[in-house]
Amino acid sequence: MKVDVTTEIVIERPCEEVAAYAADPGNAPHWYANIESVSWRTPPPVTAGSALDFVAHFLGRRLAYTYQVTELVPSRRLVMRTAQGPFPMETTYTWTPVDATRTRMTLRNQGEPAGFSRLAAPVMARAMRRANAKDLATLKRLLEHRPR
Repeated sequence: MKVDVTTEIVIERPCEEVAAYAADPGNAPHWYANIESVSWRTPPPVTAGSALDFVAHFLGRRLAYTYQVTELVPSRRLVMRTAQGPFPMETTYTWTPVDATRTRMTLRNQGEPAGFSRLAAPVMARAMRRANAKDLATLKRLLEHRPR
């Protein structure tokens, strides 16, 4: 069973500012509750082809996986896919200006669990939806309370 979870939020900051912060992998542990660390496999900054190692905790398990950036349209869209790891996943960020000072950020995770994980797909999707909503709320709080 495929997992496909989309979550969005409006952040009271300009699109370029939201995208610059969210697309910087070094910031991920600050706004993703489940991400413990991010390490570069390729030199920064993030570009199409960048590879990053993530360590996360999800549903009581420690997960280590490598994301490869497959698409980057600055201030508009970032797509990453797992190059290895326990659950093949694609993560897409999109940033759309609502107006000059507000941005709609969309976070989409989709993948096809294999083996035992396939049986847990509905539970994983619900947990992912909750986690993504919390993470985007944290991102909103961080960015809206930063000095301008």
